[in-house]
Amino acid sequence: MNRQMVIGLASAAALVAAGCAAVQSPTDPALEAKAVEMMKVSFKDKGQAKLARLNQDETQALCSVYTGHELPKDVSAKIEKTNMASIKWPADGKLVGDWKQGERIAQEGRGMQYSDEPTGPVGANCYACHQLSKQEVSFGTMGPSLYNFAKIRGFTDETRRYAWGKVWNAQAYSACTNMPRFGHNGILTEQQVRDVVALLVDPASPVNQ
Repeated sequence: MNRQMVIGLASAAALVAAGCAAVQSPTDPALEAKAVEMMKVSFKDKGQAKLARLNQDETQALCSVYTGHELPKDVSAKIEKTNMASIKWPADGKLVGDWKQGERIAQEGRGMQYSDEPTGPVGANCYACHQLSKQEVSFGTMGPSLYNFAKIRGFTDETRRYAWGKVWNAQAYSACTNMPRFGHNGILTEQQVRDVVALLVDPASPVNQ
């Protein structure tokens, strides 16, 4: 059950309790606290999926407040600025790894569910949201097509740096995006991010064929 659904249920409960005297806003602090408490009671720690995942950072909290509403420009700018500052650039300056490994990571969807082995492979599941190559016949459309990513943008340092930043923390470029913050949240390691970047920017990668 997602947070908006829980907030909706909490709203309904609050209305009944108040005799339908008034409609509370889904961003009301008291209602939000009640929704969070409901989620914490409803979910249990299981495997590597801990209740700590329900705790939102500032970015997540702001995006929850504006779900279903237009994001004000100043809030959007604040989110992007904060997340841009959080990007961890590789100390050795190496942004690009092995695109073949990157392809495996893009195809792999395991890693963060309670039933996954924590020491097993972790993937980015890129094809769930994006098209990356013309050979792939099944892919998601929630995100834009990434086919010819670097061929369109240019095989430049700027493109490579943008790809790294976007994979590491997409909120730095598009506030309240649905794209996971792969590096920021520790979903992928630094080397895995390099490999995914290689998939996007290497001229030999199927993405750029």
